[in-house]
Parts: sequence; C-alpha cells; structure tokens
Amino acid sequence: MDPVLLRPGGGEYVSRGATREVAILCDFEQLTVTVSRYAAGERGPDPHVHRRHVDAFFVLEGEMAYTFGREDRTVVAGAGTFVLVPIGVVHTFANQSEHEVRWLNFHAPDAGFAAFLRGDASGFDSEDPPPDRGRPADDALVSGPSAGDRLEREDRVLEIKGEVPELSAIEIAFDPCFAVEPHNHSDHTDAFWVLEGEVEFTVGDDAVVAEADTFVAAPPNSRHGFLNPGAARAKILNLHGPDAGFADSIRRFRPS
Repeated sequence: MDPVLLRPGGGEYVSRGATREVAILCDFEQLTVTVSRYAAGERGPDPHVHRRHVDAFFVLEGEMAYTFGREDRTVVAGAGTFVLVPIGVVHTFANQSEHEVRWLNFHAPDAGFAAFLRGDASGFDSEDPPPDRGRPADDALVSGPSAGDRLEREDRVLEIKGEVPELSAIEIAFDPCFAVEPHNHSDHTDAFWVLEGEVEFTVGDDAVVAEADTFVAAPPNSRHGFLNPGAARAKILNLHGPDAGFADSIRRFRPS
C-alpha cells in the first residue's frame, strides 16, 4: 500500500451536490478517513450501531449535532471538537444549524465502510439499533477545543483528544524546526490533517511542504515524517488506527 498525500479539495468524491459532499481521503484496512460538507438542515443516516469498528468525527467548520446512546442524547459540536463513538453505541448526526458544516470522519477499522460509500453495502458493519438501544451515551467521548489530555513540551503541545484500542486522535502544535524523523510502523496507519500553518511531510522518498487542509496517510511499512519549516507554530491532527500503544507512549516520553 502506498502513502497518500492530498492537497485541499482532493480525494475521491462519492457524493458532490448542493446539500452535501463526501470525499474518501484514504481507505486502508486499519483506517478509512473521509471529509464531508453538509448544507444547513442536511441530515445524516438513521440511528445505527457498529459491532466491529469505531466511528469518530472531527469538526473543521460550523456545528454538527451528534445524537448517541440509549438515551438519545444530543451534543452540538463546534469546530475543533472530536467525537468518538465506541462499538455498541447507537448514533446519528445532522446539521441543525443555519450554516454549512465541514468535518472529518474516521472508521477504524474500515469494516466495509469505503465499499459502502461506493455503493456496496453487503459487507458494511452497520445495524439498526437493538431493542435495548445498546450502550449508554456516557460511553461516547466528546472532546471540545483545547480539551483532552494536555502534554506540554519545550517545543510542542500535544492534546490527546480521545483513544480506544481501535483509534487515537492527537492534536499537535509544534514550533519552527521541530521535526519527527522519517520512520515507519509495522502495525498501524498513521494519518495527518494540517489544521494551521505549514508542515513539510516526508512521504516515501519525497519531501512536500503542505498548507492547511492537506491530508497525509501512511499505511503500515511506509516511510513518513514531518517538520515545521515556517516561522510560526503549526498544528496538525494526528490519527493512529489502531492506536497500537501510541497514546501511552507519548504520555511516558520524557524529553532529555
């Protein structure tokens, strides 16, 4: 599997209309990522539940209403909010606002989601709500802007927005010249969305300077790294699917 680098507006569009757009950014076995836009009043799927994968979201612009759990609790999530719906939690979502909303969606593992978006629902891990309505709403995670497990280092700040074995999401704000040297992982996909500033990514043997809204995904055994080449702090959202111990490893790390 080859790594992915997509400039703003890139991806495989499976829906592109006046009221909604959905583009597949990557579709690896461990992790599928999409970016979507809903117009005001646009609704998502009926309430449903997943049995073999987690469903997670990161709001980029606007506000999205997420409803989940046996209590049908609704939370309005603004830009910068991460929502993680574990296995067995009934959920749905809609744009109940008067403005557009744009967000990222993560399915970890893929569990047939990419094929479903392309028109083949036969293998997709999605069911109607069970009679008991599944797990409680408190089992879902909602991490708003500047929330999460905050870890401050000399040249960067990391916020663990959420983690389960299938997926972790970390916001990383890092100073000029900070670098993560090129490396690879054997057991998970490492993905990035540039939130602010410029980031130079190593993707395979290439080095590419990327602006905000650029997406990068490195599947297992693909070489990748990043650094801040600019004069101001940059910020990325970093996804690991599965987590594979990554969130705990950054908690334990103590810079020399």
